[in-house]
Amino acid sequence: MSGQNHPAAEDLLLEWLNDDAGFFYRRGTLLEEGASPYQQYEVWDTPQFGKLFRLDDCFMTSERDEFYYHENLIHVPAITHTAPRSALIIGGGDGGSAEELFKHPGMDRVVLVELDAKVIDIARQHLQAVHHGSLDDPRLEVRIEDGLRYVREVAPAAGERFDLIVLDLTDPVGPAEELYSRQFFAECKALLNEGGAITLHIGAPVFQPERVRELVGRLRDCFARVSPYFLYIPLYGSLWGMACASDTLDPKALSADEVERRIAARQIGRLQHYNGAIHCAQFALPNHLRRLLA
Repeated sequence: MSGQNHPAAEDLLLEWLNDDAGFFYRRGTLLEEGASPYQQYEVWDTPQFGKLFRLDDCFMTSERDEFYYHENLIHVPAITHTAPRSALIIGGGDGGSAEELFKHPGMDRVVLVELDAKVIDIARQHLQAVHHGSLDDPRLEVRIEDGLRYVREVAPAAGERFDLIVLDLTDPVGPAEELYSRQFFAECKALLNEGGAITLHIGAPVFQPERVRELVGRLRDCFARVSPYFLYIPLYGSLWGMACASDTLDPKALSADEVERRIAARQIGRLQHYNGAIHCAQFALPNHLRRLLA
């Protein structure tokens, strides 16, 4: 906008959405940076989002807008499930997904499998406003190991089953790429209880249309009911896609009134974004997304 003093380029945090488009925020104060065995990390205190966490130059989460992502990733499938009691999170070391799961009163056990212990350390030190102590909830079992190995070997050997599986991952490139494969989706499905579902983010349909189309297609190869839904996430700079996949659960079948009734019955509080109207609205696809996902 004209008439404003814009920051210099060196004062900006930039992320590319594709080869031709990206977005930026003012840096603020660097709180911590370094390299784990797996990735580069940064924590900033920014003017727009407060504490902001990045991995490999990609925005992961911030204390002021994390609810857009975590509430919708978790509550769409969890409210649709009549009584979720157990969940597996692959990734999610910031604790935001665990925090939302624990808002459901019947949730007895959550297993969080995070590859990088440094992410948990950063969350404990800097991201209390994201996890609200959920990383220390006695119902949470934190395992520092490869999510692929856990799903493929450890959980089947132990006879583990879950009502919900949350793939709270970085983008499907590099080390995370195989966690978005058709084979991995099928292996996750084998760990679901009857009536269970998996939930994940699938990318930006405007800037990554082929990624979104491909991931929905892989899910449809594995599950009878695949429900993509879309919302704007400020930190990610775009309209963003998520999906709920199940052989039985259909979040689109719930009315707004029924969602509100379940929220009230479960006494789920501290919701900043998700409600009955939002639940339904996110499944209303504009024509260009209908064509993309046809």
